[in-house]
Amino acid sequence: MKIKDTLHLGHTNFPMRGSLPKTEPTREKQWEDDHLYEKRLDLNKNKAHFNLHDGPPYANGNIHIGHAMNKISKDIIVRYKNMTGYNAPYVPGWDTHGLPIEQQLTKAGYDRKSMSKADWRRLAHDYALKQVEMQKRDFKRLGVLGEWDNPYLTLNPEFEAAQVRVFGAMAGKGYIYRGLKPVYWSWSSESALAEAEVEYHDLESTSLFYANRVKDGKGVLDNDTYLVVWTTTPFTITASRGITVGPNFDYVLVKPKGQTSKYVVAKALLEENAARFGWKEPEVLATYKGIDLDKITVEHPWDKNITELVMNADHVTLDSGTGLVHTAPGFGEDDYNVGMKYGLPIDMTVDSKGYLMKSAGSDFEGKFYDDVVPLVIEKLKKAGLWLATEKIKHSYPFDWRTKKPIIWRAVPQWFVSIEPFRKEILDQIKDVKFYPDWGEVRLYNMIKDRGDWVISRQRVWGVPLPIFYAEDGTPIVDEKLIDHVADLFAKHGSTYWFEHTAKELLPDGYTNEHSPNGKFTKEEDIMDVWFDSGSSWSGVMQERSYLDYPADVYLEGADQFRGWFNSNIITSVAVNGIAPYKSVIAQGFVFDDKGQKMSKSLGNIISPNDVANQMGTEIVRLWVMSIDSSQDVHVSKDILKQVSESYRKIRNTMRFLLANTEDFDPKKNSVAFSDREPIDKWMTADFNQFIKDWHEKMGRYDFYDLFKQLINFVSNDLSAFYLDVAKDIVYIDEADSSERRSMQTVFYEISVKLTKLLTPFLPHTAEELWENLKEPEAYAYLSEAPRFEKLADADNLLKDWDYFFKFRDLVNKELENAREKTLIGKSAEAALQVTLTEKQMEVFDHLQLDIRKLLMVSQLKETKGQETKVEVTHASGQVDPRDRLYHDDIGADTKFPMFSKKNAEIVEHDFPDLTSEQLED
Repeated sequence: MKIKDTLHLGHTNFPMRGSLPKTEPTREKQWEDDHLYEKRLDLNKNKAHFNLHDGPPYANGNIHIGHAMNKISKDIIVRYKNMTGYNAPYVPGWDTHGLPIEQQLTKAGYDRKSMSKADWRRLAHDYALKQVEMQKRDFKRLGVLGEWDNPYLTLNPEFEAAQVRVFGAMAGKGYIYRGLKPVYWSWSSESALAEAEVEYHDLESTSLFYANRVKDGKGVLDNDTYLVVWTTTPFTITASRGITVGPNFDYVLVKPKGQTSKYVVAKALLEENAARFGWKEPEVLATYKGIDLDKITVEHPWDKNITELVMNADHVTLDSGTGLVHTAPGFGEDDYNVGMKYGLPIDMTVDSKGYLMKSAGSDFEGKFYDDVVPLVIEKLKKAGLWLATEKIKHSYPFDWRTKKPIIWRAVPQWFVSIEPFRKEILDQIKDVKFYPDWGEVRLYNMIKDRGDWVISRQRVWGVPLPIFYAEDGTPIVDEKLIDHVADLFAKHGSTYWFEHTAKELLPDGYTNEHSPNGKFTKEEDIMDVWFDSGSSWSGVMQERSYLDYPADVYLEGADQFRGWFNSNIITSVAVNGIAPYKSVIAQGFVFDDKGQKMSKSLGNIISPNDVANQMGTEIVRLWVMSIDSSQDVHVSKDILKQVSESYRKIRNTMRFLLANTEDFDPKKNSVAFSDREPIDKWMTADFNQFIKDWHEKMGRYDFYDLFKQLINFVSNDLSAFYLDVAKDIVYIDEADSSERRSMQTVFYEISVKLTKLLTPFLPHTAEELWENLKEPEAYAYLSEAPRFEKLADADNLLKDWDYFFKFRDLVNKELENAREKTLIGKSAEAALQVTLTEKQMEVFDHLQLDIRKLLMVSQLKETKGQETKVEVTHASGQVDPRDRLYHDDIGADTKFPMFSKKNAEIVEHDFPDLTSEQLED
């Protein structure tokens, strides 16, 4: 028998290596087969409800790392709530309508215009369901539990019906209207866009400076005067119907040297424009306020049949340009507003695909809007009106799906009028708790400043606008009719709209004064997909009886302040007067370790599927725990390797605890807190405080602080101190000694409780740990999370131990100095002579500390003095091969002369039939 066999080194079936890519899928299948999700909810059926409402990802393509961060974060919260006294179901959802799916069908070779709308929608429906199944597999592989067999899909008939009823309720309150207003128009998608569907990129544009000749100066300006105008959208000059000036700005009438023409330009911009145009010594003839120029008329640059009107508005600035802005009411929001104020016509010269129409003039007809700049310059020069051309780089709106620039374009659209209930929304925002708290200001300002919501889309794959038209063109927006359509959708799905005529869709016998002949047509546009997901509070939280509305929390990316957070609160307040959520968690975007976006061209894409297959899902989940997702976060292979090291530290620490409780029966061997050894009392109190802090951080969804707390506890409190000291007890002492059982009690308690705390974060590992614990529940997830306990005098205990740790820091510093002098190697080679203050002695005696054992040195002598002192010498005696410490009594026991007296007694107790001759190194 070898000497090491007399030690209680322990054993566990919990392996050092997790082999996660291999074992995780098996474990996930086991959860599904055993209905783990359902069993947890069944345990909680009589508990208070907690509802996290899932923001639906778009059903197109495999998931990316941002999806993983989102879904894992939700799973952590839901699992935690289910283990802490709540009934927390999780219903995953998908956004299944919209342009991207139509684009995928086109790429696959299908021609939308060669088939009926109903047939096209059936193709889109089938494609969406395939994408849902693919993403569902991806999400389940992340270890996410939920109602996967019954998710919510925005294409489901019951969801579509609920959405239409939301629309009807808003229409009933007068919030829905049809108007001709400029909207974000994507020529690449041939559809209007909502603000949430627009992203901004830098774009180089051509800016033009040109002159409009005065036609009627209203007694202020002569007819041989020109107003100097600036534009960054040359194609819109085809629809220019006015010039806007700032009413309170100063404008000067100037005559450049050597010229007969006179020009009007903003006084503040005269110098820079004179240089730009090559004007020499411009003479200022007069100065006017913008209001003095109001309602003067000028000629259109090349269409003499058009007269343009000078108008006053506050959107004009003196940051750049000339202080006079050409105005085309059909091509911009500010242009539209001032045009409506002055009664200008809204003329449209660009079609849905971005090509200029006949109304732009024969020279422009059929040309793409961005290709007409040379022609515009040519016509201005021919008329003698061109002054300058410049290239500018500016932030410009793009279609977020096609990544193509967009234009403003006035077309008849359906809108939600926000103004009538804007204050209600703003008041509701104040009652919502935001994580981080800056989210409140962001959402508040977005609602405060947003215009009306354009909700019509000129596409096919989506929920149709349930609107009919009478014979005279009058729109019929009737809540009862809309509810009737909702009933049809609930029974047949929304494709029914495209399979039947208006007459067939209307209730039998329906009449309307605007259709004396009983003829009706129907709207062909669909709703904005943000109205789909924006109605999810109704289609999910209200439709499912086991869910509550409003939800306790919404969690999505910070971009959803202009998306899902925004659309949900608009529809919810519009219909019910309340926010759909009690709290909102916003997460940042995911970038690589250099702060760059993920892209195939850069080769920096991190696929969660790849990480799961190569390193394990637990590494992705621990990465989610390790990041501060309240701001933009970073991920790379190197970062994940660092996370993997942290995982290995956690796993091996838990393995040590398991191995050293192999011979421990918690029912028979547990030691009460009051009877535990001093170090075990400290560890119990320390871990109890850890549990309290853990719940406090989870209460504010602060995973990042939790991760730091976890790693600090595992690395410092456990590994660097407690477990280091423990080896001289659990390995060395008699198997059933009170000191060893005391420590094993704490080992086992930490193993069980820490496993429970880790279950929401590392469920695969937690369940593997649970299989090696002696607990009654079949799964860790079916247990309850540990709670903070009131331990006798724990606060004073922890404060007293702080005296020891400060003393230990001083000792460790002196031991390190001794190592540098080669006086000792390991601390076990040291003998200490320490001087303790009266307070230290008092505290240490009160705690009943064995200081030598806690400092892991071979010998220690202490005296009392005015200040703390530590002297290190090499230990005397010989090394005991069993505990590796120096002893002066090696050989005192003749039966085992190689051991110290204490070790000899331990071996005799644990191995009564053993002799020294049977032992070998």
